[in-house]
Amino acid sequence: MSFEDYKGVWVFIEEIEGTIAPVSLELLGAGRKLADKRGVELAGLLIGDNMKHLVNTVFEYGADIAYVYDQPIFKHYRTESFMKALLECSQKYKPEIILFGATSTGKDLASAVATDLPTGLTADTTELDVEEDTGLLLASRPAFGGNIMATILCKKYRPQMATVRPKVMKALSRQVGRTGKVIEETIELKEQDIRTKVLEIVRETKKKVRIDEADIIVAGGKGLGSSSGFQIIHQLADTLGGAVGASRDVVEAGWIEHHHQVGQTGVTVTPKIYFAVGISGAIQHLVGMRNSDLIIAINKDPDAPIFQACHYGIVGDAFEIIPVLIEEFQKNVRGKEDNHVRKV
Repeated sequence: MSFEDYKGVWVFIEEIEGTIAPVSLELLGAGRKLADKRGVELAGLLIGDNMKHLVNTVFEYGADIAYVYDQPIFKHYRTESFMKALLECSQKYKPEIILFGATSTGKDLASAVATDLPTGLTADTTELDVEEDTGLLLASRPAFGGNIMATILCKKYRPQMATVRPKVMKALSRQVGRTGKVIEETIELKEQDIRTKVLEIVRETKKKVRIDEADIIVAGGKGLGSSSGFQIIHQLADTLGGAVGASRDVVEAGWIEHHHQVGQTGVTVTPKIYFAVGISGAIQHLVGMRNSDLIIAINKDPDAPIFQACHYGIVGDAFEIIPVLIEEFQKNVRGKEDNHVRKV
């Protein structure tokens, strides 16, 4: 395969209820760096119904080009229809790299497209780089149960493709008014050609904790000993108005539900403050929280790997330390309330 005709970095722009998914904006930031390093253009690929109003946002977050498929047949995501559009566009314009968010939609679409092109696909990437001269994408992700970081290359095929976990990349600052080139595409595709039909959309009404949106997260690990011991995590989180996180071991032990899990097989988070209590600090967990603004670790083991990743570390018994922290935080809250009453 000759790579000379392949040029440019693409980001699949995922749309959720009329807005661009945050992970797509993050990938535009990552894609901008890759494109600049290669000296090529960055493109956003939009597929949907009534998508044109999102084009300016794509440009304002770093794209030079927007490829747009805006047809009623793309009103709801279906693997077959979106795959056909992306395949057609990719074969026509030949991008060197295509990035997708590692969401349910992104992972489904990327794997289908990679199979049909065919090309390689690196899943759940947490780091991206590119060789300036060769254009070889360096896609890194945790491997062997999170014990090592593996950099995966696609040397023989193009385009190179990767899905990237939400929250691990940084979106660029929005440049209001920035513009680019719009290329409108259409595809000859009829509803009867699509085997999957969307009959009904049922929205989940049960409220779940969105730890990926929390400013403060208090996460606990197996170092707390038991499900009853884990309750101090809830107490500290309640005191701080934060969310509860957990390591994989805790979830597998049944102490808390999976949507609280932080790490490679859980959620990637970027809070302002992250408490890691009784968590040893395996790579599997670190990749999910290492971009937190402030990491505070509490662990009995002074040699625990978490102390190499935190900003502040406390060596000691969490059952002695956490109650003291809760008391001090509560004093601070009461002090602010009393001050407010006096001012009134």
